[in-house]
Amino acid sequence: MGLVIAIANQKGGVGKTTTAINLSASLATLGKKVLLIDADPQANSSSGLGIDLTKVDTSVYDCLIGRATAAEAVTPTCVEHLDIITSRIDLVGAELELMNLENREMMLRKQLRAIRNLYDYIIIDCSPSLGFITVNCLAAADSVMIPVQPEFFALEGLAKLIQTIRLVQNNINPTLTIEGFVVTMFDGRTKVHSQVVMQLREHFKDLVFNTIIQRSIRLSEAPSHGKPIVLYDVTNNGTSNYLHLAEEVLEKNASN
Repeated sequence: MGLVIAIANQKGGVGKTTTAINLSASLATLGKKVLLIDADPQANSSSGLGIDLTKVDTSVYDCLIGRATAAEAVTPTCVEHLDIITSRIDLVGAELELMNLENREMMLRKQLRAIRNLYDYIIIDCSPSLGFITVNCLAAADSVMIPVQPEFFALEGLAKLIQTIRLVQNNINPTLTIEGFVVTMFDGRTKVHSQVVMQLREHFKDLVFNTIIQRSIRLSEAPSHGKPIVLYDVTNNGTSNYLHLAEEVLEKNASN
């Protein structure tokens, strides 16, 4: 049965979608069967993998409101072994529609039951908010990976997300764990970046991944070409960074 990892941070611009795309592609490159679920109304994971949304009839929105099954929403990508369930801007409306449904927090979890055994990993790119959609993602997940940009207020910004994770653990999904914190957009020339990484490791110990994602122009360019970094520029630091992160995830979950 596939491991479900939600990638979440309510703070925008921290590399959440970049991590979702490139971790998924790296796991697939390493031979794992992977499904990426784009649960962000901005649909950046979908466009970042070159998906033409005008040609996709079924999205995660349809799954959440019960209009379609997850299997019906799966679309292949440009990466071998990597599929995606896309998003659309109408996902914003699902927040209101979910309010009227029974067990609304469990809609995505129910959908994934039928397809979990088809994948080794299911990665969910969560919305940069803590509403019903993100709660659905956390309810469906086995663990949460949290991208952290090494800026001054990084630790303070994590408090609300961790509080939400604890609420989900206490009320909806008691087996939910924190997969780990991954430092993104790191610039070794910036003293504050190194200081924040040190503080993060002091505070969260072994929950911080050893792999650090370095800031890279090529990494930020790749989505505009509809490719993960491993296909866009195999020699780039971003490629080796995300492959190493994928290897850490595999090693951590080897017994599962």
